[in-house]
Amino acid sequence: MIAKRCFDISFSIIGLILLAPLLILISILIKIDSKGPILFIQGRVGKNNKDFNIYKFRTMQIQSETKGLLTLGNNDSRITKIGYFLRRYKIDEFPQLLNILKGDMSFVGPRPELRYYVNFYSEDDMKIFVVRPGITGLASLKYRNEVELLKAAENPEEFFIKTIIPDKLKYNKEYIKRRSFFFDLKLIFITIAKVVAK
Repeated sequence: MIAKRCFDISFSIIGLILLAPLLILISILIKIDSKGPILFIQGRVGKNNKDFNIYKFRTMQIQSETKGLLTLGNNDSRITKIGYFLRRYKIDEFPQLLNILKGDMSFVGPRPELRYYVNFYSEDDMKIFVVRPGITGLASLKYRNEVELLKAAENPEEFFIKTIIPDKLKYNKEYIKRRSFFFDLKLIFITIAKVVAK
């Protein structure tokens, strides 16, 4: 995994440098569009079952979490105008390059979950914490339209806990078995292709 970490450090630095003008522009647009901070910082669970703060561009009105932890559809009323665009093209994830550089995350791995939902994991499920969480992965690719699935569910919270989480964990465990530097590269290229195709 030395190659994986070297890749993460190198490309997170390159990404931050090349994207700097865009990141500044997005920051300005977020401040113009709505009140609140530029970044959304939230506690997630990472490698070795340890908590860390994940960084995202803020795409919702402030205090949106008080109305529920789950986002219900891309037209959730809490999402800001610029937030809709950022979410659609996954641009809100760009600040996670800082998480990768710090060592909290990797480009590829299980998506980091809230501690509240990790509390529903079984002992066997905890094996996914042997690796750093990632921006993309097998489960992320399958559930790229997760918010729309939740919107269509009669009880989104129950559907997420009883259906989506177990299925995501199945894919995350599969990733743990198959993980390699070249498999990561494959998942990165697939992710980019799907985002561009939107």
